[in-house]
Amino acid sequence: MTVGPTVILHTNAPAGAMKVLRDKHPGLAVYPCDSYAGLAALIEATKAEIVYSVRFDGTARFPRSALLESPTVKWVSVGGSGTDHLGSWNPEKVTMTNAAGVAADMMAEYALGAMLSFSLGLRNFARHQHARTWIAGTVEPIHGKTLLLLGLGRTGQALARRAKALGLTTLGVRARPRPTADVDEVHGIEELPALWGRADFIACCVPLLEATRGLIGPAAFAAMKPSAVLIDVSRGGVVDEAALLSALDGGRIKGAALDVFSTEPLPKDHPIWSYENVIVTPHCSSVYDGWEKEALRMFADNLSRFLRGEPLENVVDPVRGY
Repeated sequence: MTVGPTVILHTNAPAGAMKVLRDKHPGLAVYPCDSYAGLAALIEATKAEIVYSVRFDGTARFPRSALLESPTVKWVSVGGSGTDHLGSWNPEKVTMTNAAGVAADMMAEYALGAMLSFSLGLRNFARHQHARTWIAGTVEPIHGKTLLLLGLGRTGQALARRAKALGLTTLGVRARPRPTADVDEVHGIEELPALWGRADFIACCVPLLEATRGLIGPAAFAAMKPSAVLIDVSRGGVVDEAALLSALDGGRIKGAALDVFSTEPLPKDHPIWSYENVIVTPHCSSVYDGWEKEALRMFADNLSRFLRGEPLENVVDPVRGY
């Protein structure tokens, strides 16, 4: 006998997702959906009230309207932290939650790895290794360097903890500045013009909002140190890609590690592929073995709150984007 609301698991790995949810809620009516195209029809057929959804096939084709225009869906649980692929929504009609924090540590390690890769010159050594060339190499410490954190959510805070352990000075920017553990200075976004030039590393961890779209643009790159390294684990669109290419061409920054892009998958003819001082990864800084099981456990715990009539955790404000 089924009890409670009808749930759809919208993911490219529904079998594993079903097992995780049924272990916690064996009596629920749960339906899998592993395509974008089939979601609207399944919602209509099942009258689903709750959808757990992962953006597994890019943003362009994501079935936003199926979720937000359904007369039955009351709660959408996003299996990641970003919700920009859903655009805006009416919080009085549908509640949006996310899995913020599920990959914070992994993304922080990605960013730290990128910082170390540049300071140690690993890509340069790899080229010489491939050519079997023995050179008089040098490495550079990150101890004593300055890290500028754009966004002090869970990922930014996880990276700050690691950075302080390695002896970096940490500067942070957040919408509502307040003292934050492991961050030496916390500033508002309006103070960024005075901060760009202080940073050796700049880690972008903010959501994509109207306030952050193009945040790292021509003026930002012009103010950065020529030795600065940009690490972007946010969303495509926060970094102005044309301005980034111009900065790289002009030698105005040392390099970049990019996990997100305005168009994904990154087109084969995109010029960023050819830059030797750029690390390109396929939006995978949050993808590790077990990440979705953890996200589903968070959803299952939230579902328990829902069934008990308690407030949900990780509710996303459509205006703030988090």
